[in-house]
Amino acid sequence: MFVPKLEKLMGIEVHATRSLGIGGAIRQFVEDFIVEEVLVNGSKAQVYPVKDYGEIEDAKKERYLLCVLIKRNWDTFRAIREIANQLNINSGRVQIAGIKDAKAVTAQHITIEDVTPKEVKKIKVSDIEVRPLGYFRSKLSSYFLLGNNFHVTIRAVNHSKTTIKKRLAETLKELKTIGGVPNFFGHQRFGTTRPITHLVGKAIVQGNFKKAAMLFLAKPSPFEHPESREAREQLHSTQDFEKALKIFPKQLHYERLMLKHLAKKPKDFVGAFRRLPPKLRQLFPQAYQAYLFNKFLSRRIACGLPLNRVEAGDYIVNVERSGLPMIRMYKIVGAQKLGEFNQGVKKGRMRLALPIIGFKQSTSQGVQGEIEKEILEEEGITPEQFKISLMPEISAKGELRTALTELRDYSLCEISRDTANPPKYLVRVHFTLYRGSYATVFLREIMKPRNPIKAGF
Repeated sequence: MFVPKLEKLMGIEVHATRSLGIGGAIRQFVEDFIVEEVLVNGSKAQVYPVKDYGEIEDAKKERYLLCVLIKRNWDTFRAIREIANQLNINSGRVQIAGIKDAKAVTAQHITIEDVTPKEVKKIKVSDIEVRPLGYFRSKLSSYFLLGNNFHVTIRAVNHSKTTIKKRLAETLKELKTIGGVPNFFGHQRFGTTRPITHLVGKAIVQGNFKKAAMLFLAKPSPFEHPESREAREQLHSTQDFEKALKIFPKQLHYERLMLKHLAKKPKDFVGAFRRLPPKLRQLFPQAYQAYLFNKFLSRRIACGLPLNRVEAGDYIVNVERSGLPMIRMYKIVGAQKLGEFNQGVKKGRMRLALPIIGFKQSTSQGVQGEIEKEILEEEGITPEQFKISLMPEISAKGELRTALTELRDYSLCEISRDTANPPKYLVRVHFTLYRGSYATVFLREIMKPRNPIKAGF
């Protein structure tokens, strides 16, 4: 089945299902993609809450104020920076459980250190709302995140209602047979209009910070704004950072931070990267890890190896009652216990996992291990290289990630005429995914887009 070149560049080389997609496009309007976060304690962040949270006492009973952040068409990091600026605090005092889509309406939890509800209520930023909930026992992190509810509208679907229902049903049936959705890292991990994050990460892992910086700053994309593309092309040809700082558009905020440093110290590429927020810096090697994981999973599927059963040499992890995988409770499957482990997988107590390669995470064994070693040889990379001596704080230990993720609470909410794209149809779907899993990965299975950018991915 056809896979777009753009997805192959991200390591996503196959579909898990063979059924025909419905086509169409997501995110024609920001409200077409709604994301609402759920914490492990059951707290749900809602875009349109059914109840008022009421008043909270202003006395600083605890250090961490828990709030719901609702943003429309905002990058998560930029939204946090803007909130911190409004409160006149360091952005490090604002913590999140997970990064949310930029081109979407999203509701998520945040904690803010040492502020009062009264101070938070004074925040005034267009398309951002911060609602205090109460105090939390610690700062927020991914540990507290269960998953996300998605409400997605797929527009401009050029099929009849009957065909849409049939194709959706066939894809869902296949996914059920497989045991879930393939747990690829999605398009936004790499940057859909300019998928270079993992390339920057690879250069950093290889210790080539100059190459990494020039990829980040000067590698153009035909899909980005012409002004940005021209600025990058000029920097690529001139290598003049001072001149680039004058012509780079203001919306390229992170690039301009690096250029300000390089205009003064044109050979200090490590220092230039250190001008970026720590979490953004970490994303580069993490994106390369994600690319390698996608390659491992793609090749396993292409080789016909199962995702809902384990083979000798595979990693297997336990699953909590909540459904979250316990990635630190793993075993390597031995041939003598194959049946026992596969019973655990069948009952939902265990899942197949593949490695996210890092300096403490080695490859699988058996057939899957051979696949992974072959890919690492093709890439010219070893796990040890993820210990980054020139920037130790972004070194990547690695871990395991399940090959499948469970699709929960799926419902087909509506098929109706799309007034924005007559005479075509729109399709509204709702579903829930566990933390770390991407809605776009499920959507690509039901839509089978030939052009992910045109399709809104």
